[in-house]
Amino acid sequence: MIGDVQGCDDALGRLLDEIGFSPSRDTLYLLGDLVNRGPQSLAVMRRLMALEGSAQCLLGNHDLHLLATAHGVRKAHRSDTVADILGAPDRAALLDWLRWRPMALHEHGWLMVHAGVLPQWDVAQTLVLAGELQAVLRSPDWVHFLHDMYGNQPDFWSDALRGAERLRVIVNALTRLRFCTAQGVMEFESKDSADGAPAGFIPWFDVPGRRTADVPVAFGHWSTLGNIQRARVLPLDSGCVWGGCLTAARIGSALGEVEQISVRCPQARRPGKD
Repeated sequence: MIGDVQGCDDALGRLLDEIGFSPSRDTLYLLGDLVNRGPQSLAVMRRLMALEGSAQCLLGNHDLHLLATAHGVRKAHRSDTVADILGAPDRAALLDWLRWRPMALHEHGWLMVHAGVLPQWDVAQTLVLAGELQAVLRSPDWVHFLHDMYGNQPDFWSDALRGAERLRVIVNALTRLRFCTAQGVMEFESKDSADGAPAGFIPWFDVPGRRTADVPVAFGHWSTLGNIQRARVLPLDSGCVWGGCLTAARIGSALGEVEQISVRCPQARRPGKD
């Protein structure tokens, strides 16, 4: 499993060399935010596409932002670095490949998401809801969803939610969640470490009674999380593009047995929090 690459292809190549990756023997699970902010988003996508089934890639918020920008739903940010993809001759094929990536996976006993899981969801429900979102992104009318994707409301899950509001809660939880209340109300402004939770909020993985607490969960997205020690919780965004490392976790034969390997990023930007 590999944390947020964010367009740092040199670091990704060095990490694959460091772990001795063999596409005929091994499988990579990339936890989202494949592109943006780093200088080689196009190279990252082409590398991962060429690996076919040997690289299973989740969608993160930056990947969804690329899709929205490419289709005129959102304007590009000054800090975006996806122009190489948008100007590529095979742009359509690249974007089509991206939108067919999953939103969550449960493999080798691990639940994998980009950002987080709401406390009301168990593994089965997380995968069902991720599947609902995947089905929309893979449908002929998928661009229509991009217009409804953005926004912070509703900020709480209910089984009664339908339509755009239901999908917005799902996508926000899976790709943006850091802090929530004990009741699962999400907060989207703070990007501080786990110790810097806003008043009334806690890291999503610390919610008492979280229904995925008995399952190992790996996630990215939170480069400022800090060094946490939690049972069955594995954060893998070590801030590569912000001057940190790109980190892989090799899953052992015994559940919970993990070896972490990191490489420094030669393409780091100024420190950031997203």
